[in-house]
Amino acid sequence: MGEYRYTFAKFLKDWALIIGMIVGASLYLGYRAIPALHPAGPVLLRIVKEVQPLLLFAMLFLSFVKIEPQQMRPHKWMLWLLLFQCLSFIALALLLVFFPQMPLRYGVEAAMLCLICPTATACAVVTGKLGGNMAGVVTYTVLINLAVAVLVPLVVPLIHPMEGLSFSEAFVKILAKVFPLLILPCLLAWLIRYLLPGVHAWLLRYTGVAFYIWAVSLTLAILMSTRAIVQNDSGAGVLWEIGIASVLTCVLQFWLGRRIGRRYRCPISAGQALGQKNTVFGIWMGYTFLTPVISVAGGFYSIWHNVYNTYQLYRKRKESESSR
Repeated sequence: MGEYRYTFAKFLKDWALIIGMIVGASLYLGYRAIPALHPAGPVLLRIVKEVQPLLLFAMLFLSFVKIEPQQMRPHKWMLWLLLFQCLSFIALALLLVFFPQMPLRYGVEAAMLCLICPTATACAVVTGKLGGNMAGVVTYTVLINLAVAVLVPLVVPLIHPMEGLSFSEAFVKILAKVFPLLILPCLLAWLIRYLLPGVHAWLLRYTGVAFYIWAVSLTLAILMSTRAIVQNDSGAGVLWEIGIASVLTCVLQFWLGRRIGRRYRCPISAGQALGQKNTVFGIWMGYTFLTPVISVAGGFYSIWHNVYNTYQLYRKRKESESSR
């Protein structure tokens, strides 16, 4: 029985991305195929939109429980990565502000989403397996989350004004959604670490639950992306725009991160910090603040960065085997 559980858990972890995509897409397509469920649609949609942020909060909280503040030391490469993510996001936003009817607008918005999306909390694990500096990636994860929590509420109202709200009101409204989701989990985890060490020790036993929360969040995120695709009336060209934008930004960020990292002797850490994204958050941000179909970019990006990470881990394993 124990061996069966281990095998099932390993299967789930190895194939969580594929399982989440299949289940998420199947749930929405199944809902569409059964007319009797349609009256419940508005209620189900509201439940998903309310549950998703809670899952993201819990996932980040359990991830930050493992992080020791003493590990966080800023490095010069982090400044360059922050500048790239923030300035590229702002530059594309200004392009849409001055040219709102420009062609390939969906592609530009998708690129914005993929560029500003914060580093995945699982990035440190992959970085460690590749031989990089886990502490450095953890530090950058906190920094980029801080930057996103401030920058997204400032920029998004410029390209997607909220009807009936001024810029300042829209800023406060978005900030109220993004800031608690990204920053409070970190602050809460560290407060518990110092003020309630017993509770912190207990939580450390369950940090692995973050993976399963991520799997459920991914399933709901893919469900919402599938909904955006099915309800998209802009044509297949839009999906091509979004898909191409996501793969180009993925390649660019892994390449640029490694290039910047080489200057500071940490290509693996910088490459992963810039290229590996919290795509569940990206999908949520897409359908919450941007054009809903843009959330598909997060789903696409999730495939690209996981494929590349799988290749990197395979190559690292082969190198270790050949050096024995």
